[in-house]
Order: sequence, then structure tokens, then C-alpha cells
Amino acid sequence: MSETTPLRLGILGSGRGSNFVAVADACAAGAVKAQPCLVLSDVENAGILGHARTRQIPARHIPPGKFRTRLDDEAEQVWIHELQQAGVELVVLAGFMRVLKGNFLNAFAGRIVNIHPSLLPSFPGLEAWKQALDYGVKVTGCTVHFVDSGIDSGPIIGQQSVPVLDGDTAESLHERIQLAEHELYPLCVARLASRSMRIQGRRVIG
Repeated sequence: MSETTPLRLGILGSGRGSNFVAVADACAAGAVKAQPCLVLSDVENAGILGHARTRQIPARHIPPGKFRTRLDDEAEQVWIHELQQAGVELVVLAGFMRVLKGNFLNAFAGRIVNIHPSLLPSFPGLEAWKQALDYGVKVTGCTVHFVDSGIDSGPIIGQQSVPVLDGDTAESLHERIQLAEHELYPLCVARLASRSMRIQGRRVIG
């Protein structure tokens, strides 16, 4: 990776793509020295594909295969090939609802990031905002982290807190967490694009 050229991003998403929009628009504005060069989705009519095409970013639906929660082996090879052919240096998960397994993690070792709607390591897994509300915490938030073979367990790049208000519902809390995500994700991708970060144990430095 050259220090003078924008970091090439491949974005994976399954839904509306609001975090992709936040990152892509920050790149277009020059706030993040990176270039989204490919968007892939496992859902044929996912909103993220429309957002990419509006921004003239190559976007494709690739069938995920026979499994509900992950890519099957054949599909996984197609996804890896497409990202590699596009020269992707960093894979950015933006609402991608499938677990990535060994071959994918090996192909992009230390180069896959995700955003999770809690202050990890608290409340990993699905519907973390509901977990936080049910548990009764007064503060939750969002976390950008590297992806490893565990569930939301990779080294933490950045976090942003969100207060839990007395009148919050799961929906209102989730909405405020998403607003925080739209601020945090571009900032963390900008840090990665600066190419000054390193991992020491579980700590991300730089």
C-alpha cells in the first residue's frame, strides 16, 4: 500500500447502507483519504447497492449460497475473487449480516473492519441495543473493530458513547446509536487510511 494513494475500500452490506453512505461521502469530501472501489451485497435489492450506483461506485449482488448466516464455500471464493480483482486493500463491513469464516479472513488478514452497536466487549451479537436496554445500562454506544474468527471480538479501533435515556425504546436508542456510528466509522477509516496504525496484542496504536 502506497502512502500517497488513497486506500482502496471494498464495502460489504446487506441492508440500507447508511454507514456506507457516511464513509463514502466522507471520502468524496476529502475527509478520508480512501476510495470506495467496490460494493458487494448478499441481498439483490439491498439499499446499499442503490447508494453505490448513485455515486457511480461499482456495485454487485453476489448470491451467498445455501447457508443462512454465512457464505458457502463456492460463494466465498467468488466474493474473495471480486474483491481481489478490484484491488481492495481494506474490507469495510456496513451492515453485512453474515459471519466471515477462515478462507475469507485469511485472504484479507488484518484488513477487515466492522462497526457494532454497543461498547464492546459488552453486548456482542445481534440487536445489541436491545441487549443494552434490557440490561439497564445508562451508557452504551458503538465500536469499530477489526474482524477475527470470533463474534465481535477483534481488536478495537474506536468507540463512541451514547447515553440511554429514561424514556428510550429499543427503536429510539438504536436511532441515536446509528447517528453515532455515522460519525465514528468515517473517523476510524480515516485513521486506517493514514496507514500509521499498528496492533500490539489487542491494542490498536496510532
